[in-house]
Amino acid sequence: MNFASYREILAVASVRRLILIAMVARIPHAAAGVLLTLHVVQTMGLSYTAAGGVAAAITIGMAVGAPWRGRQVDIYGLRRALIPSVIAEVVVWSVAPFLNYQLLVVAAVIGGLFAVPIFSVVRQALGVMVPQDQRRSAYALDSMGSELTFMVGPAAGVMLATTIHTVVGLVIIGVSSALAGLLLMWTNPPTRTGQPGAYVEVDAKPKAVADNGSLKISEGTTTVSSNAVGRFWGRTRNNLSWVNLAVLAVLGASLGAGLVLSGTDVGMVAVLRANDQVGELGIVFFFWCGASLLGGLIYGALKRSINPLWLLGIMAVLTIPMGFATNAWTLGLLSILPGLLCAPVLTSSAEHIADLVEERRRGEAMGWYGSSMTIGSAMGAPFAGAMIDSIGPWAGFVIIGVIAGALAVAGLLAQRVIRNRNGSGISDDFDDLIGEPDPV
Repeated sequence: MNFASYREILAVASVRRLILIAMVARIPHAAAGVLLTLHVVQTMGLSYTAAGGVAAAITIGMAVGAPWRGRQVDIYGLRRALIPSVIAEVVVWSVAPFLNYQLLVVAAVIGGLFAVPIFSVVRQALGVMVPQDQRRSAYALDSMGSELTFMVGPAAGVMLATTIHTVVGLVIIGVSSALAGLLLMWTNPPTRTGQPGAYVEVDAKPKAVADNGSLKISEGTTTVSSNAVGRFWGRTRNNLSWVNLAVLAVLGASLGAGLVLSGTDVGMVAVLRANDQVGELGIVFFFWCGASLLGGLIYGALKRSINPLWLLGIMAVLTIPMGFATNAWTLGLLSILPGLLCAPVLTSSAEHIADLVEERRRGEAMGWYGSSMTIGSAMGAPFAGAMIDSIGPWAGFVIIGVIAGALAVAGLLAQRVIRNRNGSGISDDFDDLIGEPDPV
């Protein structure tokens, strides 16, 4: 382990500033979910099912919008790409609280579609602001910052709803999200090698471009061969030419992570409600999120990455015993082991996406990475909820553990089969993904 890498990264003022901005900028989105739920149930007097419909609407919007917004960053640059998001955040969330339910659902879709792509922009920027061997530590720092954000955000949403009003709170969320976008535009972190603020190797080799225009050697980036970029779809010129089986495996890992995290949220509430201890939820989150922070810190200091599918599989298996908890303290203690792997799964997935996708497509790829996690989150809660309603609180943890575990195993088997069939035709990046050492 090399904990000194954190000191080296944080010593760079621009990187330190970006990580702090990311933490603050994510708070409005983290608060929006619980605030929208309280607005629908408390202010509009509707059911939790109706609130779930609004949550699903914003999730769909974000899942569709994240890759699209990321591609706009790739094409037009950060500042131009964020202008529509900044405008939409203010307009949508200033109008949404005054709409009826049907129009609120439409507004939620639009709001998600144009949401400021903080997650993908920050990961994309970090990928070019630090040397390749420090990406793991940089992404781990960002993951740990996200954990802190999601500890603060929901509490902030509840505070706005209870001390002021949900209508005012949603307007504040919109303005705050727009300000976060403006802050990113003002600091304008680099998203491509060669832009101001991007890391440059002192002894970097000159760039060389292949016949088909794909990047072969780039300063501060991973070598990506044309075969690796086009393996899944072939050498095409469409927008998804960067997709291959290795990338799909990583997206599957991020989807599984989102499924486990959201399903675990629902399971925790169900277990505590069954034991009349909902007020003790903070204790469970203290152990769960604290373990994730510690896991991210340790993983970011490792000298070699770990396949995200291995991490996902282990986290899924360790999640199942949480169903045997009988109170807040046992649930909190049982959440420590799976919690240790939360941040590492997300960090490893982002790291492999950055390594597998050429730089000019990385914003779009990070958008799909965020979308896959969002889709997983949207799937996890209903799956867990259905099992909880039909069987019991413990079944929620079992179903998400089994589904995520099966997804991890399927991904690992597919990687192994493809590698055996293609032999030396597999790229070095794919070898890294399945955990094999690079050939010397």
